[in-house]
Amino acid sequence: MPLDPQIDSILKLMQQAGGGQMSAGTPQQARQFFDLATVTMRDPSTLASVGSVEDRTIPGPAGDIPIRIYRPDGDGPSPTMAFFHGGGFVIGSIETHDDHARRLCHDLDMVVVSVDYRLAPEHKFPAAFEDCLAATRWVAENIDTLGGDPDKIVVGGDSAGGNLSAAVALATVESGPRLAAQFLIYPGVDFDPDAEYASRVENAEGYFLTADDMIWFGDHYIDEADRRDIRASTILGNLAGAPPAVIGTAEFDPLRDEGEAYAKALADAGVEVRLQRYDGLIHGFYGMGPFSAAADAAISDMNNSLKELLA
Repeated sequence: MPLDPQIDSILKLMQQAGGGQMSAGTPQQARQFFDLATVTMRDPSTLASVGSVEDRTIPGPAGDIPIRIYRPDGDGPSPTMAFFHGGGFVIGSIETHDDHARRLCHDLDMVVVSVDYRLAPEHKFPAAFEDCLAATRWVAENIDTLGGDPDKIVVGGDSAGGNLSAAVALATVESGPRLAAQFLIYPGVDFDPDAEYASRVENAEGYFLTADDMIWFGDHYIDEADRRDIRASTILGNLAGAPPAVIGTAEFDPLRDEGEAYAKALADAGVEVRLQRYDGLIHGFYGMGPFSAAADAAISDMNNSLKELLA
């Protein structure tokens, strides 16, 4: 189907403002642009309401990790998600994804622990993975204090955060904690330099995330020698025993086909998978609900799918 007209309008405004292609600048410039496009220009009235928000730090493998805890109204115990933001492992923060975490907390009556993991290139692979795994274990160890349900612990995230969620989900199969689900929003799951996906070519330009951006992010994040490590390329791992997955992809996203290939690989390994491609949408749609009715509907659909899975 054609590109959603409201999304098309957003893309045209970005082009008029100078494009915003991440690979055209430095990591610091990309961070400043992303902060401007998300935090600075965000309308607070569009944010989903939650019961409470708390900022704190937790112990990590290389020092304290900042987190933000979102709690729903009510007494609980509630499903609880360790949430990992997107941004190609180079940009993004708990601030840029405040809207994502609030929407999850609101829609699913879920405790959401948003994790400010270390970013590349200052901290290359596997630093982000190690922080996210440590945070997931902290969530499990503190589930009662959080007001969470120990039988409904979830990992989730968008894009790079989807990659980290998938990697943590695999790592916990043997080492714990036991996870109830993984929530993967247009995830990247394959750094194999020999990997080929049609969507990387079909959607290489003009849809926010470009092929050049993906190369730029990858080069900052991970060395060539590590690209087949299953903590980065989860699609190359043994997926048997992984937690059930909710996976959402977008029609006009370079990452579309590898997200769908991962869904198939999980299903072939005997894992329950709920996959939905959202036609007419682009990479990043989970943050575009206030600007696009189609994106808002897709967000609700993904969230409802996870809610049904956890029921």
